[in-house]
Amino acid sequence: MRTLRIPSTGLDVSALAYGASRFGTSVTGDGVSRLYETYRQAGGNFFDTAHCYAFWSTGGLGASERALGEWVRRHGDEGRVVIATKGGHPDAGEDYRRPNCYLSGEVLARDIADSLERLGLPHVDIYLLHRDDRRVDVSEIIDALNEHVQAGRLRHLGASNWTTQRIAAANAYAASRGLQGFVISQPRFSLATSNKPATEDDLDTRPLDEIAHAWHAATGFPVMAYSSTACGYFATDGQAGAGTFDNPVSRRRLARARDLATQLGHSPTQIALAWLMHQPFPVVPILGTTNLDHLHDAMQALTVQLTPEHVAWLGCE
Repeated sequence: MRTLRIPSTGLDVSALAYGASRFGTSVTGDGVSRLYETYRQAGGNFFDTAHCYAFWSTGGLGASERALGEWVRRHGDEGRVVIATKGGHPDAGEDYRRPNCYLSGEVLARDIADSLERLGLPHVDIYLLHRDDRRVDVSEIIDALNEHVQAGRLRHLGASNWTTQRIAAANAYAASRGLQGFVISQPRFSLATSNKPATEDDLDTRPLDEIAHAWHAATGFPVMAYSSTACGYFATDGQAGAGTFDNPVSRRRLARARDLATQLGHSPTQIALAWLMHQPFPVVPILGTTNLDHLHDAMQALTVQLTPEHVAWLGCE
């Protein structure tokens, strides 16, 4: 698996990341081991998790970080893999109660301490904020996070579901003070388009829309793309993920992906992932499958070569 250097860091990450949200809940024990080892043996070294994973499963809160940390240590992979986790999530009901000021310095400090304890690791390579809270000035957020950078608990910072305007403002403030800013963004991004457009609500998840795409293309700012396979939309001829992604634009793109897959001898999922990796800025798709066959299939996306004409045609509305 090829790697890429995240700008402004010393981190060389694999071109495909592995999302560990279901480690410790729907997949446990030997199941985690098989997925972990398959990904690592293919050259993968970039894992994504979060403080809130997987509160929606019974007993799941913190399970993902604990299971991922356990298998990193079991394989002696400390320092050999790149771990990204997220904190600063708003209230999500009874199973994940949160303070109103979920990006306060105090709350972030607790989240970071929890994540490090669960992972059993001395630091997090990339710490992303799971949501924004525009009631809080970016200066306060950057100052609070940099205290943990300077203490050695966090190596680098990122933002998930933030607008590009807020990312730019945070990084401008950081640069003016000689502090670390964000090095990567994590939006929802796939060849399929979401039925729910981006809103100004900080509590919402955020797709990478046309405005954000133009900013990333202009700046080269890298992306970790979640829902990169549109929840199986391309693997199931539009059946899986339909509630979120099925619409006329997605159906036309699915048809093109099927046609091109037949021409090039690949699967539609591989075409969809390759499209992400052929954007005019660095994109690392996050693979969240717990099915070994699907994982093998997705990793073959790295062998797909698309021309600029293919990329433009696939992405037409």
